[in-house]
Amino acid sequence: MNSYRTENYIKDKVIVITGASSGFGKETAKKAAELGGKVVLAARREELLREITQEIRESGGEASYIKTDVRVKDQVNAMAKFAVDTYGRIDVLVNDAGTMPLAYYSEHAIAMEAWEQSIATAINGTLYGIAAVYDQMIEQGQGHIVNISSILGNYPVSGCGVYNVTKAAVRMLGDSLRVESRGKIKVTNIKPTSVANTGLVSTEVDYNAGLSGIYGKIIDAFMGLAIPDRLDTESIHCFDFSPSILADNIIYAIDQPWGVNISELTVRASGEAMFV
Repeated sequence: MNSYRTENYIKDKVIVITGASSGFGKETAKKAAELGGKVVLAARREELLREITQEIRESGGEASYIKTDVRVKDQVNAMAKFAVDTYGRIDVLVNDAGTMPLAYYSEHAIAMEAWEQSIATAINGTLYGIAAVYDQMIEQGQGHIVNISSILGNYPVSGCGVYNVTKAAVRMLGDSLRVESRGKIKVTNIKPTSVANTGLVSTEVDYNAGLSGIYGKIIDAFMGLAIPDRLDTESIHCFDFSPSILADNIIYAIDQPWGVNISELTVRASGEAMFV
């Protein structure tokens, strides 16, 4: 629990998390369960979901899982139904699932399929998630949706065109929901910079495209001495923080009274702030 206050606004909340099999989805699930949340983990990799759920339960937390491909509307609807059938309500949905298919437009022949899957995951998946929990949250009279966007949803970057679009769309879908629901559904837009060890790098089509290529060149050329500090959050040179750091900030947004909405939160690594 956060040390600066005694209230715990996560305890007993039912929190559904997509992309929960790894990265900050996994870390958010574990931290929410530690604070007494009732966590539903959803992702495509069932074996990993089973392992994380068991780990949470062995630590005294409450968690369940359901295999879910957010690109498939019926599976997302089944995820929401599973949460309600298991815990009786849905207080929070964290739309975390996404891919990062960085590639230049000149590489369309090899990148198109990955681009299409990214759009299906981030845009359709977020839309399906909102629609799946909307009626339940409105009936409850309150709910909270946390969408994982990116600072790359703010502006165009060469080699990031499709990723730019997906993250901008995630933000717009959430903001329009917040306005339309007239205060019944809180919406938080989380915009991280680079986060290490999330698995996103494995979804890139061209590692030299976009910011990944820029980062590598700058580190090689100018920051050789700072490389040992790259993952050190105690250092001003920190260039990538761990998924746990971003999960702490997702938890911060959820751990608020119902009357407080952290509507947008940008989380930067200090050492990369100069680039974006």
